[in-house]
Amino acid sequence: MSVSEFLSDGVELFATVCVRDHATACPWWEQLLGRHSTFDATPTESVWEIAPHRWLVVEQRPDRAGHAAVTVFVADLDERVRAISGRGIEPDERETYGDGVRKVIYRDPDGNEIGFGGPPLGAAG
Repeated sequence: MSVSEFLSDGVELFATVCVRDHATACPWWEQLLGRHSTFDATPTESVWEIAPHRWLVVEQRPDRAGHAAVTVFVADLDERVRAISGRGIEPDERETYGDGVRKVIYRDPDGNEIGFGGPPLGAAG
């Protein structure tokens, strides 16, 4: 993917998760996200497009590993959690806020947090 392809759309968001070892971390992220990375920027940096113009980066940076907290809000939270469970990863935590908004939290082997938020149960998509 070229730089001009990114810039032609105006704004791109990259959320980076730092890990101790890229080669051992990526299989967990592939299992969580259900697919191989969209592209590998370097031998120690993989990138997933999670929605148009929204990218999740897993990068080997041992000095910063384990400190990420990323949340992705999705309309299909329950379906997504079932699919992830079907791939062998279970949530570490579940939260429901006062307005009924829900969040399911996963932690990778380095301790990085990725949460998937969703609308209240019964809310129209």
